[in-house]
Amino acid sequence: MPTPPSAARAICNTAFAEMVRAGLCARPKELQPTYFYDALGSALFDAIMRLPEYTITRAETTLLRAHGREIIRAAGVPLELIELGPGNGEKLALFLQHCTNKRVHLIDVSAAALESARTRLRQSFDVEVSVCEAKFDDGLAALPQSKCKRLVLFLGSNIGNFTPPEAADFLRIVHGSLLPADMLLLGVDLVKAQQKLLAAYDDPLGVTAAFNKNILLRINRELGANFDLLAFDHRAVWNADASRVEMHLVSLLDQTVHISGLKLDVPFVAGETIWTESSHKYTENAFRDLVEKAGFRFAGRWVNEEQSFLEVLARA
Repeated sequence: MPTPPSAARAICNTAFAEMVRAGLCARPKELQPTYFYDALGSALFDAIMRLPEYTITRAETTLLRAHGREIIRAAGVPLELIELGPGNGEKLALFLQHCTNKRVHLIDVSAAALESARTRLRQSFDVEVSVCEAKFDDGLAALPQSKCKRLVLFLGSNIGNFTPPEAADFLRIVHGSLLPADMLLLGVDLVKAQQKLLAAYDDPLGVTAAFNKNILLRINRELGANFDLLAFDHRAVWNADASRVEMHLVSLLDQTVHISGLKLDVPFVAGETIWTESSHKYTENAFRDLVEKAGFRFAGRWVNEEQSFLEVLARA
């Protein structure tokens, strides 16, 4: 039975507090990007997706518009669609127009994102939408049994937020939740020129910087902290050895932040960083190897050559 919404929120709030305590007591300090997506964070990410520097969403949407019908046919019908991290539901809508069985499940830790996606889909389609406010693995475990084939969507290169070992573990969890006929559709951003990569995570309008700093605002609001957002700067760097873009928040001065909800004081020295997100980029061969080692078999691939973005359909 799915977790009731109120209980799910309590679980998420507890997990958020535990993540903040563990991350800010770690060396180096870090915060998990899973919790970027409160109502404001979700709105800011919607804005990021419209920035000219951020090509991931447009590259993937172009692929899905051109090949959505082909992907659905390759996956087989009838299908239940399950999206992990649905955002505003825009991409899922591209598939629903090609499906006969209009039943979808949305899984996310962000209540705001779930409601936005559910509203969009119900307004556009005669569709049954269930939502689960939970981490992806917990949400998959809570799915009701079904006689239909299932297609799990994990789009937007969200797989890149995991380290490669974490991504391998996650894909094995997804594989274990599926039946042999079920499918997984993954979108992944490929390695490209460093200048183009960094521009996507440090836009001149400052929207990504606001998105990054919003995690501090959330800690202030939900855990009673006194972060001064003007005392931290946004920084994006390309780590070539790890093949990832990293986002950090940099303390501009020596300071101590008090988090009353955790009864915790967190000291910072000038120049010290909080590592908030990594976005790993793959070559096609490396990504195929990752997916197949998790137990999946490739069933299709589509590439946006201009924007170096790959869509992969894999069978459980």
